[in-house]
Amino acid sequence: MKKIRKIEEIFFRSMALMSSILIIFALGLIIFSIIKKGFPALSWEMVSQTPKGGFYFGKEGGILNAIVGSLFLATGATFLALIIGLPVALYINVYLIKRVKLVNSIRFLLDVLWGVPSIVYGAFGFAVMIYFGLKTSLLAGIVVVTLFIIPIMVRAMDESLKLVPRGLLESASSLGATKTEIAFRVFLRQSFPALITATLLSFGRAIGDAAAVMFTAGFTDSIPQSLGQQSATLPLSIFFQLSSPIEEVKNRAYAAALVLTVIILIISILSRFLTKRFKKNIIKF
Repeated sequence: MKKIRKIEEIFFRSMALMSSILIIFALGLIIFSIIKKGFPALSWEMVSQTPKGGFYFGKEGGILNAIVGSLFLATGATFLALIIGLPVALYINVYLIKRVKLVNSIRFLLDVLWGVPSIVYGAFGFAVMIYFGLKTSLLAGIVVVTLFIIPIMVRAMDESLKLVPRGLLESASSLGATKTEIAFRVFLRQSFPALITATLLSFGRAIGDAAAVMFTAGFTDSIPQSLGQQSATLPLSIFFQLSSPIEEVKNRAYAAALVLTVIILIISILSRFLTKRFKKNIIKF
């Protein structure tokens, strides 16, 4: 029996190691190809200027419109998702803590919504826009991306709030604290580092999405000055440039992909830093 268990342990450990190596290799290959093709085409002009006449034919200009548009869209969507998602996550873990079946049903529904492809959200938003006679705009893109990342944010926050010791809830209740005070002064503080991580990861998911904004945010060569104007995004800029038969334009697409990768890398590093920074506020048992 011990020999069988040892063989099983070796087998699954080997499988886990092979899977990890495969994932790291695939990630390294993607990053290497982006850097190899994109870095030579990357320049200050490209990240500091908007597209000019003939940009998509290999002439002057840059992708500043897509960079700013992506930051506008992802920031707005993350802000709205946080306003909606945080109270929902706290409500599930504080107010509905004893209603297990209802909580499990809500989590199952959120998991289903998490698995819905982003293009479905985009198609739904596009259908609503057609029904009401609305045009593509930055606001429409923000709303659709918000709907897309809310399940991701809520479930990520929910998993961190589930780890808060239930003894804290009982102790706070015995001292006369209301559920609202318990939610925002105990649970929120206890899981604050994880909530920051969930928020920043949702931001990264929002800034990298192309399918949802293709139908709703539109595309423009200028920087949007209002929520009612169309907005370019980095994923769509990459898509349009890769569709070009001109080699120089394709290389610019890889450069834009490199910029997007660097932004997401910065978000990941910031997430790690803030998580460590606020861990000191956690009550340890």
